[in-house]
Amino acid sequence: MQVTALLLSRVQFAWVIALHILLPAFTVGLSCYIATLEVLWWATGRDVYRRLSAFWLRIFAVSFGMGVVSGIVMPFQFGTNWSRFVAATANTIGSLMAYEVLVAFFLESAFLGVLLFGRKRVPRWAHAMSAIFVALGTLLSSFWILAVNSWMQTPSGYTLIDGRFYPRSMLDVIFNPSFPFRLAHTVTAFVVTTAFVVLGVGAHYLLKGRAQEESRVMVKMALFFLAVMVPVQIVLGDAHGLNTLKYQPVKLAAMEGLWETGRGVRATLFAIPDDKEEMNHLEVAIPKLGSIYLTHDPNGLVHGLKDWPREDRPVVPIVFFAFHLMVLIAVIMLGIVARGLTLWRGRRLYTRRGWLATCRLAMPVGFIAVLAGWTTTEAGRQPWTVYGLMRTADSVTPSLTTANVALSLAAYVICYIVIFGSGLILLRRLVHIGPGEAPADGTDGEGSGQRGRAARPLSAVSDKPAVQPLSVDADMRRDT
Repeated sequence: MQVTALLLSRVQFAWVIALHILLPAFTVGLSCYIATLEVLWWATGRDVYRRLSAFWLRIFAVSFGMGVVSGIVMPFQFGTNWSRFVAATANTIGSLMAYEVLVAFFLESAFLGVLLFGRKRVPRWAHAMSAIFVALGTLLSSFWILAVNSWMQTPSGYTLIDGRFYPRSMLDVIFNPSFPFRLAHTVTAFVVTTAFVVLGVGAHYLLKGRAQEESRVMVKMALFFLAVMVPVQIVLGDAHGLNTLKYQPVKLAAMEGLWETGRGVRATLFAIPDDKEEMNHLEVAIPKLGSIYLTHDPNGLVHGLKDWPREDRPVVPIVFFAFHLMVLIAVIMLGIVARGLTLWRGRRLYTRRGWLATCRLAMPVGFIAVLAGWTTTEAGRQPWTVYGLMRTADSVTPSLTTANVALSLAAYVICYIVIFGSGLILLRRLVHIGPGEAPADGTDGEGSGQRGRAARPLSAVSDKPAVQPLSVDADMRRDT
């Protein structure tokens, strides 16, 4: 394989987006969880919700900062490496990317300040509303970014004049054929990812015998949320697959490792696709099952990869393995949730150490699934930047040299290792501190508490700080 500026630009973009998407995959769901906790504290007055909100808010602030830093690189990279793409599509999707900054990011950052520093300065209802607006900002950010990506996958509402795309209908541009399915599937994946992190952290504290009340709330809330959303995600994935079959059939054929067109096609459980030989090695498949879940008809027609020229196909092994990894993780998630529900019915949810240890190990599975799904989506679109209309090879900046891209790629790799390495160390420290314990600077205002003890009475969490006896302060310092 020849190393070119195009190849290195694609590797650079993959490196940047793969690390950046981990942050939205966490912060979108976490902001919604924090908003839920704040509303519950406002409505019920149970101090455990305030302690959990303060704990996860510190983690959200660090993750949000990492997301901002890594996200800045994205538009910068469009201009340096993909100037032809920008020149061709800016009239159509440029405004959507601007809306993401003006509407979503500003909303998040403005109310995040109130959420971080306003607990003792604003009423409870105002603090809860600020959490809701932060969550709304993250969802709007996903809305605009996924609208852009979906348009690149299934372009509509445009007029092509002299190689440039002009909007004919902005509603058709935004609500293109794949957008509703991609938005629902991706946002659900984000909240499921966060729920597994919450479940894993709660399980970790239960195994350690720490923060018992907070841990039980985390595990129970996450489990029941996942009991609903994991099956919903599977249904949404099926609907998204039907949409892909209609508008991007070559991508779906690559996902399934299907080379020949036919009816009643098999479902390939495992194989090693070979682009050169146009066949699968070591294939394990179930007859007719492919047509059943792809077309909902045992004799449904599905087109194979050989219906398209080689130059119009994606790299099949990448798409095939990414898709199957995503499906495998969905099955694992479903199994963990089903086992948790049986333990809950048997009143062993908080004491079954094997299941709790599995939940702790499963914390990263949502992130892996998000990366696998994104790889399936983006690699499956190739060789097109705008599907069927503009090739990736025609999108790269013509003046780029291999040496220039190699230098910037090396700089991005080093910077991201430093940024994400430092962030992960800080996040691990915050998890080690645990809920109910304030950091040394006390920025959350009311985050102090005693680890693993019962919730304080409502009088202790009034908007005005209570005066504590000296002996209690000494005990708290000793605990932390």
